[in-house]
Amino acid sequence: MASPLLVLFLAVFSAGSTVSHELQPTPTMDRDHYMAASRLRSLVTEFVDYYQNITLADLNLYQDEHPRLTTDQDLECLKDLALTMQDLSSGGIWALRMFDSWGSLPSGMLYGNMLDLGNYDECLNVDHAVTASHSVRGKYCFAQVSLAASISSLLNIKTAVCFPASCTAASMDTLLRQLFEKLLNVEIGADLQLVDESTCKTAQREPYDGLTIFIIVVLSVLCALMALATLYDYFFAKDQKTLSPVVKAFSARANCRTLFQIVDTKSNPNVIACLHGMRCLSFVWVVFGHVYLVAVMGPVMNYVDFPTWYQTVFSMLIKQGVYAVDTFFFLSGLLLVLIALRTMERTKGKLNIPLMYLNRYLRLTPLLALAIPIYMRILPILGDGPLYGTVSFDNYASCSDTWYLTLLYVQNYATDSICVSHSWYLAVDMQLYIVSPFLLIALYKWGRRGAAGILVLMLLLASCLFSMMVIKNISTGSLENNPMKKLYYSTHTRASPYLIGILFGYFLHMNRGKPFRLGRVAVFLGWLLSLALLFTCIFSVHGKGMGSLPVVEEAFYLTLSRIAWPLGLCWVVFACMNGYGGLANSFLSSPLWQPLSKLSYSAYIFHMVIESLNAGITRTNTYFSDYQMMLRFWSDFAFTVLFAFLMHILIEAPFGSLQSHFLQTRKPSPKPAEAATLPEGPTNKPAPDPPTVKDSPTSDVQE
Repeated sequence: MASPLLVLFLAVFSAGSTVSHELQPTPTMDRDHYMAASRLRSLVTEFVDYYQNITLADLNLYQDEHPRLTTDQDLECLKDLALTMQDLSSGGIWALRMFDSWGSLPSGMLYGNMLDLGNYDECLNVDHAVTASHSVRGKYCFAQVSLAASISSLLNIKTAVCFPASCTAASMDTLLRQLFEKLLNVEIGADLQLVDESTCKTAQREPYDGLTIFIIVVLSVLCALMALATLYDYFFAKDQKTLSPVVKAFSARANCRTLFQIVDTKSNPNVIACLHGMRCLSFVWVVFGHVYLVAVMGPVMNYVDFPTWYQTVFSMLIKQGVYAVDTFFFLSGLLLVLIALRTMERTKGKLNIPLMYLNRYLRLTPLLALAIPIYMRILPILGDGPLYGTVSFDNYASCSDTWYLTLLYVQNYATDSICVSHSWYLAVDMQLYIVSPFLLIALYKWGRRGAAGILVLMLLLASCLFSMMVIKNISTGSLENNPMKKLYYSTHTRASPYLIGILFGYFLHMNRGKPFRLGRVAVFLGWLLSLALLFTCIFSVHGKGMGSLPVVEEAFYLTLSRIAWPLGLCWVVFACMNGYGGLANSFLSSPLWQPLSKLSYSAYIFHMVIESLNAGITRTNTYFSDYQMMLRFWSDFAFTVLFAFLMHILIEAPFGSLQSHFLQTRKPSPKPAEAATLPEGPTNKPAPDPPTVKDSPTSDVQE
């Protein structure tokens, strides 16, 4: 999450985000060029004046040097434009609205405001009936022109224009090119496309394709099943114990009862209550970081402030949000071992590995399988706006080619175009889960020697990350060598927190029931060391920037921080479990985290639906500041939780309940003394019967 943001900032604001505190040269701009460009502030007026008597010759501009055949659509465009000019001169309101919706040269252009959105809805609502079979409708597009090509291509200003829908982008390009050259007194190169058809939108909508109809039908069927099951549960069920498992699985009443049930974690000393808070706070961190990342893609009016913000201490919390991912890896390995080793003790070391894999796949896949077409087909029809579909760091069109790789959980290696990009974590965690039974067997059979082997494996993988960065000269801030795929998405480079979680889980397992009596000095030093590790990971590169570090220094930092972060978390968990957590334990172990903890998997999968939707429907430029991002975060987060609740009771809970019912194994009940020591999972459900080991951080939340 943090690395894409880092790469983007370094690419766009490399000059402003330099680590040097020396004064940088002040960029200059040709005054005459700027003053000529300022005439674009009255662009629509200039256009109307210039083309009030538009003719076919205007569409055949540069016929000698750039011949272009006049098509029937060009003639229709010309006819509609002439009609628009005619009605404009007579005060026709529809023609006035068409030109009133235009943008102009953005104010504050030298402050980073390079986009004027005009009035999107006013343009698209133009619908003037000429005859019974023909109407002049508005077509909204972006026109761009280079303000100072010699300085940077980033100084291409974009402004909204509104033409008759019969006009193609090529026709608009021809007309605007002639006008811009007159206003700017320069010749615009043919390589600069003033109007791109991909930026154009009309009020006409494409009919739903087969996939869209299919997913709507599937969701409708699920809604109907939920409604019927809920009504039956409410009006006809006398006892929940006698309720059919299928009805209970789809009943919103039963699922809500489970979701909002607050379990007293003090009733079982083996429950690690603080993990609820750690999981939820990590998810909040993920959403908060993605709010900033999406905001960068949007119409920000003060881009010039980004380099200054990039150097602030607060920005480190956003740029280093990657540690939320490492927290999930750590929790996943920890809980896997705590549950699995107790289960293996009951079964004398036996694990049904195929059934483990099947349970794991069925636990994660239904929600993800429905999320893919929702992102592909439902999200595009949920909203509309001048930038809708482009204000996101994802291109969901790639799902049509790579969806099956996502469902096979190999997308982090198999493709450069990941469908639903934040699903990379699922692939990494699934691959780690596939090898985990062999690590569990090693721990069970060889004990400390197995733990030593896992430690060596972790160090070897960390060395692999370090050597790969140094030998191949790969930097997280580079635009070359595909650093995201090699350093961020790869399982072998992200395994350290997971393996440390496994080792720490083994430590807790071997010392279960053993009281740890520590003095105040030891507790103080423990917290001091833990906080030092955590804060060093986040703030140690402040004022430097990952992309500006020498590759060896960056390799040391990245390799060691992925070890230091989970080590710092080990103390937090240990202290909270043994009564040394103080206020931290009271906060992290609050029962109020439990419902959100159970919703976290759905919320993680679908949070980008809400963020992309809210960012795409914006009609005006926005101001970037930390406070504005906080306001934006709370709205996105609230609707994410609501949407996650709907998806949980509609998809996740029903399929999870059916899976538990049909795949559970029938084993003799453990003895009372043994049952009292069985750990509970992070959702405060009893540990599953062997061999269906169900680890929970990935089941419930991911980055």
